[in-house]
Amino acid sequence: MVFTETTTRLTHAGAIEMVTAAIAKAEEIGQPQCIVVVDASGETIAELRMSGAKYLSLKSARTKARTAASNRTPSANIPEAIRVGIVGATQNHVTALPGGLPIVIADECIGGIGIGSGSGDQDIAVANAALAAIGATEF
Repeated sequence: MVFTETTTRLTHAGAIEMVTAAIAKAEEIGQPQCIVVVDASGETIAELRMSGAKYLSLKSARTKARTAASNRTPSANIPEAIRVGIVGATQNHVTALPGGLPIVIADECIGGIGIGSGSGDQDIAVANAALAAIGATEF
């Protein structure tokens, strides 16, 4: 029986690199964003609300990041049939809003990134720019 395993962890330097890339993409598309990076357990490593981003979007960005990290899939992939139930069952700690992506390196989910304040397509584009910055799988 195996009692331990080796895991890859996202460092604060990686999270800062992701936030920097997300800011650059958000500025490129002209949409200020809230950016949250969490580790595999859903704990926040870095977060930033860009000037002009909606302040309530920081909360949704955090929920998107945690959803993606917990489910190891984009937040928008929550099946339609369980969306309402899972939101209630988790006391609003899971969302099906687009903009949450898992951070996957070498087939291992090491966290999640959540972006909020733009359209779903804008949020996903900014999240993918952040993933690309550290060589993670894009969605």
